[in-house]
Amino acid sequence: MFEVLVALCLKADPLICRDVLVPGYETATQADCEIALAARPPGVPGPAVCAPQGPVAAFDEVAPGVFVHLGGISDAAAGNDGDVSNAAFVIGDTSAAMIDTGGSRKVGESFWRAIRARTDLPVSHAILTHMHPDHVLGASVFADAGAVVVGHNALPRALSDRSDSYLTNFGQRIGAGQFLGTRIVLPSVTVAQNADIDLGGRTLELRAWPNAHTGTDLTVGDAASGILFTGDLVFETYTPALDGSALGWQSVLSTMQSTAFTRIVPGHGGPLLAWPSGGADTARYLDLLVADTRAAIARGDTLSEAVKTVARDEADRWELFGLFNPRNATVAYTELEWE
Repeated sequence: MFEVLVALCLKADPLICRDVLVPGYETATQADCEIALAARPPGVPGPAVCAPQGPVAAFDEVAPGVFVHLGGISDAAAGNDGDVSNAAFVIGDTSAAMIDTGGSRKVGESFWRAIRARTDLPVSHAILTHMHPDHVLGASVFADAGAVVVGHNALPRALSDRSDSYLTNFGQRIGAGQFLGTRIVLPSVTVAQNADIDLGGRTLELRAWPNAHTGTDLTVGDAASGILFTGDLVFETYTPALDGSALGWQSVLSTMQSTAFTRIVPGHGGPLLAWPSGGADTARYLDLLVADTRAAIARGDTLSEAVKTVARDEADRWELFGLFNPRNATVAYTELEWE
């Protein structure tokens, strides 16, 4: 396979450059690629060239037409390009949809190549399950290819408010060179309650949830396979991260258990779990987080004291516990001290 690349360099340091994928020119031979490029110049800064296909992300077919990628159990860092959350794509009869897009454009490019390795159908939609950067920063690849970017109706505001900090923080963690080309893309279609996406003979069922893991959580159900893509409403192995409401998250998980889906793809870990049993670890952690926080408040513990004890009994059950649990305790304490 061949594809079109354009070199991007940092204005502040022109020696730091990266070849960025221009999607939509994938061909079997370099000659065909050059013909396509000549017939339809991409209109990007700098010269565009045809080159052999770059890195392709690993996706496993977990059901007919459903492909799932396991993100690393790590925070974004140099060496992983922000590939630290799960992603998936679903192929229908007339188009495909990407579900979450990774933590940088470079990761999104590897996801795009994985889709192109399985189908030449158009990628009609890129669905973002919530606002966190490890799930959304690869969306520009799909938007550039013509996909409709979809998210919770609170997502555009949330991303706009956080765009500078997300880009700065992830750029610093990943490294300026590998992060080149990454930008925030706001959804052009939003979901306030429920919506369907028709991929041709296959319908994805989208549901927007109230404040839980974040205020922007969206699930994607595929009735054909019985799989629910939960985003970060469910974690496995990777410590849950609370950026919304602990009580709201408990309520949403309880409601989700009554859905008809039999398997889930969580936002981290798995990547394929039975449902509803696959949500038990997340529910148990949240129950202890809330119970311990209430107990700390009842004792009169200060916030700085509470974060040292809340949910400590879960420490051996999760990776990255020391990174995320103190943040979760802080959010929970702030929420529950006014009950």
